[in-house]
Amino acid sequence: MADQTLNSSQGSELYDVVILGGGPGGLTAALYTARSRLKTLVVEKGIPGGQAATTFHVENYPGFPDGVSGMEISQLMERHATRFGAEITYDEIVGLEDYDQKVKVVRGGEASYRARALIIATGAEQSKLGVPGEEFYRGRGVSYCATCDGAFFRDKVVAVIGGGDSAVEEGDFLTRYASKVIIIHRRDALRAAKVIQERALANPKIEFCWNSTVQEIRGDDFVKSLMLRNVKTAVQSHLPAEGVFVYVGLKPNSEFLKGIIQLDAGGYVIANEEMETNVAGIFAIGDVTKKSLRQIITAAGDGAVAAMAADRYLHE
Repeated sequence: MADQTLNSSQGSELYDVVILGGGPGGLTAALYTARSRLKTLVVEKGIPGGQAATTFHVENYPGFPDGVSGMEISQLMERHATRFGAEITYDEIVGLEDYDQKVKVVRGGEASYRARALIIATGAEQSKLGVPGEEFYRGRGVSYCATCDGAFFRDKVVAVIGGGDSAVEEGDFLTRYASKVIIIHRRDALRAAKVIQERALANPKIEFCWNSTVQEIRGDDFVKSLMLRNVKTAVQSHLPAEGVFVYVGLKPNSEFLKGIIQLDAGGYVIANEEMETNVAGIFAIGDVTKKSLRQIITAAGDGAVAAMAADRYLHE
């Protein structure tokens, strides 16, 4: 089995496929390309699994009827891909060069990587609220990952901003530590899946603040409170809280693709059903693409499709 981690001196090596991002989509693509005997490299800036690895409990991935931690399923996917020879290196993508040529070049912060085909699997990150105090208190009460930071808020009152699956699931997770979790949503009903809603509504440690948006995050050295505004009455109110977890949407990690790959108005990559972009030999999968559902299973499905499409492209 190939060494899983490469150093920068190997950056000039030519790969059949370089996969940008090691989340569920990227790791699935790596599994399929490696099994097709394509020389494969995954470039990941953080930890294999991406956002999935920071999810405490995954209960809707087939084959795990009792659920599985995001970290465990990510590690299993990594092990599966590397078992067949896929290699993984850790670097942050800076840009692409020669993207319209037969051999494309990926520029990273540590090295450059050459490939005959690319699969973009860079995912998306949590959007920001964009309110006063958010940036100042980041890491001092403001977080975008309950699984990462929840333990720091033991016996404290925390607020979760959002009403979708991630917000409600992570709010439920935070009740393991916090004395109270207040879910603040700009509408009067949650958008999360019904089973997730039911669990949260039945949790005595969760309260809801409806029809409200955050106007400002306040504190001293750390977060102490939020200023809220009711979207129906315009009345402002003060909410004491020592932690703020933000889940208000996603922003695709596609900045480095501007002017190269066709993006929609939101910055998501436009790809067809074969995961092909408008540039020959470049494919895109998962949360970075324009799609109606962003889940581990849809990213994995995209990865399998893109891998087979890349294989066909390389053998045309």
